[in-house]
Amino acid sequence: MKILLFGATGMVGQSVLRECLLDSEVEQVLAVGRSGTGKSHPKLAEIVHSNLLNLSSIEPQLTDYDACLFCLGVSSAGMSEEKYRAVTYDLTLSVAHTLVRLNPHMTFIYVTGSGTDSTEQGRSMWARVKGKTENDLLKLPFKGAYMFRPGAILPKYGVRSKTGWYQLFYTLLRPLYPLLERGFKNAVTTSDQLGRAMVKVAKHGYSKPHIESRDINHI
Repeated sequence: MKILLFGATGMVGQSVLRECLLDSEVEQVLAVGRSGTGKSHPKLAEIVHSNLLNLSSIEPQLTDYDACLFCLGVSSAGMSEEKYRAVTYDLTLSVAHTLVRLNPHMTFIYVTGSGTDSTEQGRSMWARVKGKTENDLLKLPFKGAYMFRPGAILPKYGVRSKTGWYQLFYTLLRPLYPLLERGFKNAVTTSDQLGRAMVKVAKHGYSKPHIESRDINHI
């Protein structure tokens, strides 16, 4: 299996990249992003591309892939709906439209979050925007499309948040990880569980398009 990975330097992307490289059935990973991963591995190739809204110059390098794992995302804190939509909806759908044209037999996996609003009508701005993003991705003619909705993610195996105060919070919380994993199985997952679940769904699909934390842990 050949996998495209967008957002490999974020916490979720780092988790997915690690599991892709460990999986014997994944033969190649192409990481596409605005910055490099800083990693070297025989399976890993990278494209550093500043304008992800326009992939025309790198389209020849994006063909013949079996799956795209799309892990790009930002926090909505302090952002207007217009700016959040530009990063969350416009960018994601632009990439997806390009990829479904180049790879019609591709599986597309998008990481959203617990509480995403599929009705697009709720009070929460981020949840509405994520909901519309999910809905419109599911309308595209991919072989399969799956929306991963993790709740709390506990980073493991050296995975780190790029946001300083997030990482401080995770560091302080680490002694409680075993308790959280046992006590909140429907709301908490670990970075390695999330990564493995995404790779497994990319390979084999799943019975439903929306995949919550309890599904991630089950997979």
